[in-house]
Amino acid sequence: MAVKLRLQRFGSKKRPYYRVVATDSRNPRDGRFIEIIGIYQPIEKDTLRIDEEKALAWLSKGAQPTDTVKSLFRKVGINEKFMKQKAGIKE
Repeated sequence: MAVKLRLQRFGSKKRPYYRVVATDSRNPRDGRFIEIIGIYQPIEKDTLRIDEEKALAWLSKGAQPTDTVKSLFRKVGINEKFMKQKAGIKE
């Protein structure tokens, strides 16, 4: 099973908000998911909340983030923490 970290769209027309979820890559965009990792609201104050522990755990298990999720992780700083964790550097 190939796990992806991707956005799941919610909200009404022209007022989207998204969940960052871990899901099987074969499932549809808004279909079944394994776990919710965070939320992203681009319209409402550009809110971004991601559970770092869950995100790092999924990345260490081999989950592949989509390009958009990767850029959101870069905003929060999860990419740097994962690279340090992968290299064995303690903070």
